[in-house]
Amino acid sequence: MPTCNLPSIANEIRLNIIETLHASGSGHPGGSLSIADILACLYYKEMNIDPANPKMPERDRFVLSKGHAAPALYSVLAMKGFFPKEDLLTLRKVGSYLQGHPDMKHTPGVDISTGSLGQGISAAVGMALSAKLSDDSYRVYTITGDGELQEGQVWEAAMFAGSHQLDNLVVFVDNNNLQIDGTVAEVNSPYPIDEKFRAFNFHVILLENGNDTAAISAALEEARSVKGKPTCIICCTTKGKGVSFMENQVGWHGKGMTEEQYQQAKEELQKAGEA
Repeated sequence: MPTCNLPSIANEIRLNIIETLHASGSGHPGGSLSIADILACLYYKEMNIDPANPKMPERDRFVLSKGHAAPALYSVLAMKGFFPKEDLLTLRKVGSYLQGHPDMKHTPGVDISTGSLGQGISAAVGMALSAKLSDDSYRVYTITGDGELQEGQVWEAAMFAGSHQLDNLVVFVDNNNLQIDGTVAEVNSPYPIDEKFRAFNFHVILLENGNDTAAISAALEEARSVKGKPTCIICCTTKGKGVSFMENQVGWHGKGMTEEQYQQAKEELQKAGEA
């Protein structure tokens, strides 16, 4: 598969997510499917990584702050060759190194264990600061959920990143507007997200179609040109993207599929891949 065909890569990530969650019988499909396009751009175009040397000191770092979307991360890591693709089918099974949330001690390619919402972005800020102190060239990327922005620790981290001018840090917000209990606006509105990050001295890029790989790639190029500020890329995504009965449905935040639902999801994504 050509690495330049990012939409096709994102679709393959989604197919793997569906296969993985079907095998496990549980997990978080909605928020995993919504970030496939971001991961395709990061792992196939943007980041300096080497699957043959996962701990390469000069590698770019990635932090999945919304750790429950681990099936998406595992999918792209397997596709890049960090571990065998067939191991995806062991997700959440006893003895598997692919736990429900990323585990840096056992999973190749995972830079930090995450899952407690709000904490991942703090780890990413620490990594970015370390690079500055050591005069290292690596960059740090993290994906947060919009519901996750309800955690106070997110804003402590943002304050620190902005005040220390960590221009080697890029924070993605997966703004699919849904969390486990409903819309983020109904539960505890984080809006306006862009103005909040600007208040903490971030360069902010708002993508109205956060599932558009061309727009994401352009935003990442823009982020590289920014000096003296971290960058926040707010991606207005579709939760459950690519699977018709999951799209924009809060019930698919964390839920297993029936055999019929699995077959429908698989067929829809395969047709999208052919198109």
